[in-house]
Formats: sequence, structure tokens, C-alpha cells
Amino acid sequence: MKKLIIFGASSFAEIAHSYFAESEFEIIAHLVDSQFLPTDFNTLLGAPIYAMESPEGEAALNEASHFYVASTYTKMNRVRREKYEILKAKGLQPASYISPHAFIDKTAKLGEHLFIFENNVIQYGSTIEDNCVLWSGNHIGHHSTIHENVFVSSHVVVSGHSSVGRNTFLGVNCSIYNNISIGADNWIAPNCVIDKSTPDNSLYKVKGTEVHPVAPLRFFKVEDK
Repeated sequence: MKKLIIFGASSFAEIAHSYFAESEFEIIAHLVDSQFLPTDFNTLLGAPIYAMESPEGEAALNEASHFYVASTYTKMNRVRREKYEILKAKGLQPASYISPHAFIDKTAKLGEHLFIFENNVIQYGSTIEDNCVLWSGNHIGHHSTIHENVFVSSHVVVSGHSSVGRNTFLGVNCSIYNNISIGADNWIAPNCVIDKSTPDNSLYKVKGTEVHPVAPLRFFKVEDK
């Protein structure tokens, strides 16, 4: 089996561990920066947690053949990219997890260091570049491109012939029309509908659901006995 280190000890790192453990990888350790070394636990799903700069961390790096950086969208995905570049420069190979329950058309092109959860649909002629995370249940339409270092939440629709710029975050249930170009470093919050191309470094959000002034028991004329 390929020996894998996972950078991170967060909830995502725990999830990534459980998924990789069902693949061809043996997880030998979790590594973190020393200032984030947990004080209340020192293993994660049976694998030790080490500071990357420690002797134990260095030994794990020397033993491993592959790595995965289990970081979400912190600092607009920069943390994941930074650690990916550092670990790759150390000579380790980037690992990807592609769920067997995702549909990926045979013509789609996939980069490296990807995490693609279950129930994603990646259609004909699409491209997913390096270092992207696609959480569960997204639709990437035909001839579309997700550029490098993007985080796609759940139940996102990217329609056909569209592109999503590098470092962008796509929130839960957002929808991108067809023939749209999303700029780099965009933050598109949950439930947004994007029907025009966007410039770089743009933030989009919709107003949250407001509470109705009439309580539900009164609205539906419920009288508890």
C-alpha cells in the first residue's frame, strides 16, 4: 500500500482519513504546524499527530510516499495551496481521492491533489485543475473548467461552457448560468445565482431568510389541548 501523510487534524482531516483508508493508501500520520498541535488528543482515527517540524514529523515525511493537505477554504484556499507546494517540494507525491460514487465522464480531465466526494457529476469535456475540493452532490456541466485551487461546496451547479477562476469559493446551492466566466478570487456565498461573468476579487451574497412576524402556531391556528 502507498504510505500517506495527511496535513491537518481538523474535521476535514478526519473525513479525509476515513475516505483514504478505504482506498489504496495507508495513513501513517497527520502533520500540523507546531502552533496547531492539539493539546487534548494526539491521535486521529488511530494515526499519530505530529508537528511537521518535529523529529517525528520529519521521520513520517521520510517514510511516506504521498501526501494530502486536508484544508478547506481558509484564506481563500491559500493555506491548502501553500502546504501543497511545500510538501510537493519535499519530494512527496500529491494524492487524490475520487469517490467511486461520483460520475466522471471519460472525456473529463482531472488534475492532481483533488478531493471529489460522492454524487458529484462531472460532465463531458469538463476539466478540474489541481488542488480543488468538490464536496458532495455538485453538477459540473459539459465543457466547463474549474481552475486550480477552488473549493466547491455542496449542491452547486456550474452550467455548460463556464469557468471558475482560481482560488474561488462556491457556497452551498449556488448556481452559475451557462457561458459564464467567474473571475479569480471570487467568494460566492450560498444560494447565489450568477447570470453574468464576474471580475477578479469579487464577493457575492444574498440576504438571509427573514423571520416572519407571525409565529407558526398562530399562523396555522394551532391550539394545543
